[in-house]
Amino acid sequence: MSVAYLNGRFLPLAEAQVSVLDRGFLFADGIYEVAAVIDGKLIDSASHLARLERSTGAIGIVLPLSLAEIEAAQKQLVARNGLTEGLVYLQVTRGADATRDFLPPPDIRPTLVMFTQARPFLDVPAVHRGIAVATMPDLRWARRDIKSVGLLAQAMAKRAAADAGAQEAWMVEDGHVTEGASSTAFIVTEDGIVTRPYSQAVLAGCTGAALGALAEESGIAVIRRPFTVEEALAAREAFITSASTLCQSVVRIDGQPIGDGTPGPVATRLRALYIDFARRTAV
Repeated sequence: MSVAYLNGRFLPLAEAQVSVLDRGFLFADGIYEVAAVIDGKLIDSASHLARLERSTGAIGIVLPLSLAEIEAAQKQLVARNGLTEGLVYLQVTRGADATRDFLPPPDIRPTLVMFTQARPFLDVPAVHRGIAVATMPDLRWARRDIKSVGLLAQAMAKRAAADAGAQEAWMVEDGHVTEGASSTAFIVTEDGIVTRPYSQAVLAGCTGAALGALAEESGIAVIRRPFTVEEALAAREAFITSASTLCQSVVRIDGQPIGDGTPGPVATRLRALYIDFARRTAV
């Protein structure tokens, strides 16, 4: 039986119930994080918790626990569920508000919920064959640096990508790729790996940041600039990063093969470097 965490209690997932008056449900007034688990340990935990703190701070939610307490609860949740490989999902909302007013009462108490998902990602078919992405207009709000639970545009993009036979959507604005619907987008050129610079236009990916540092340590240049769809189609390689995919080669964009249409050596090497890093630094 799966165990969840809800406002200080560990209980069966089926019994973890949140009020219909919760502002996360009514207004998407909340923040979420997803951390990978490998060998029963949290991966890149400090980065995910720091981003959680940045995002909640940006919308004025005070975390009900310290970051150390949240991490301890995550570890306990992983242990209670016997999770060896998968994800820990965390969501904090502003809380339940009986007035359903755009301005919440000053004494509102945040809702904090966490649960786990068993999911293999170290050795899955997509690692060996790569994935396809489909490009589409970026319809999201302006503060994409905040990891909001308001994910309607991303869900719509994922559905459109699936309908096009792709596994991920790359969002495009003013002709340039911003990021994936649930990932950070990279291309490989003769100069190094290229990815969008951090700004309010994109989410600062934890996995992507760690992978960028590993690339530089291994002598691969990291170039932070926007790139166009045309550049991506002409790139030597393309790949995505996220907590749930780690580093995943992209072998087709809008139906066109990238490089020779198979996972390339740079992305393959970076994936191996990241997995080694993840295991060395897991908590």
